[in-house]
Amino acid sequence: MTSVPIYRLHQVHHRLSSTFSLTIGDWQHAQGETLCLVGPTGAGKTTFLRSLTGLTEIQGGSIEFEGRQWSAGLGTLTEVRQIALVPQRPLLLSRSVRANLEYGLRLRGLRADDRVAQLLSCLGLERLAEKSAQHLSGGQIQLVALGRALVLQPKVLLLDEPAANLDPAFVALIEQVLDDWRRRYQTTLIWATHNMFQAQRVADRVAMFLNGQIVEVSDREKFFQHPDDPRTQDFVQGKMVC
Repeated sequence: MTSVPIYRLHQVHHRLSSTFSLTIGDWQHAQGETLCLVGPTGAGKTTFLRSLTGLTEIQGGSIEFEGRQWSAGLGTLTEVRQIALVPQRPLLLSRSVRANLEYGLRLRGLRADDRVAQLLSCLGLERLAEKSAQHLSGGQIQLVALGRALVLQPKVLLLDEPAANLDPAFVALIEQVLDDWRRRYQTTLIWATHNMFQAQRVADRVAMFLNGQIVEVSDREKFFQHPDDPRTQDFVQGKMVC
């Protein structure tokens, strides 16, 4: 028996300005799958991720989460709490690294349990646990933001360029932690990246965004070796597309 997709979108339309709209015809995503979103800057990847949080009202079409349709694209509190977004430029609390990881648990009335200690360890943040988050490097901030999301054990993790402009060591650590986490908890990952090599390393499928639309989505090997759309071929080869 085929499992219900964790997401299903139909004729979604969301206008952000007079010159840009997100328009998704029909798209679905399997539970536990890693999808990488690629495309030029301003193509709609971040807007798409935000539409999947359950917090952004769409202007047309429908979004289903685990087979249940969201009203105007807005999820219930129970559903929204199963989804976590790690933005490209995260804002941390003016507290310790440990307090940042504990914050989401406390909001949910949960005890800060062993998960916090485990994540501090696997993210290499143990020695920084009591340090103020306001005095961290860019890479350390991204690790804390990732830990803050993972500690909630979400069903879906949305990632907006979590390793952009970071040193290779931070990139490798983030990729390894996310791979280990997905295998352990069957977490669904939807990951926006400009790094084609990263997409080839981590993705099960890859989606090409252009002008607010998905112009091609396929499994990783086909996407990079035999894309159907010539714009995808150009983008993969490092050419300008519009």
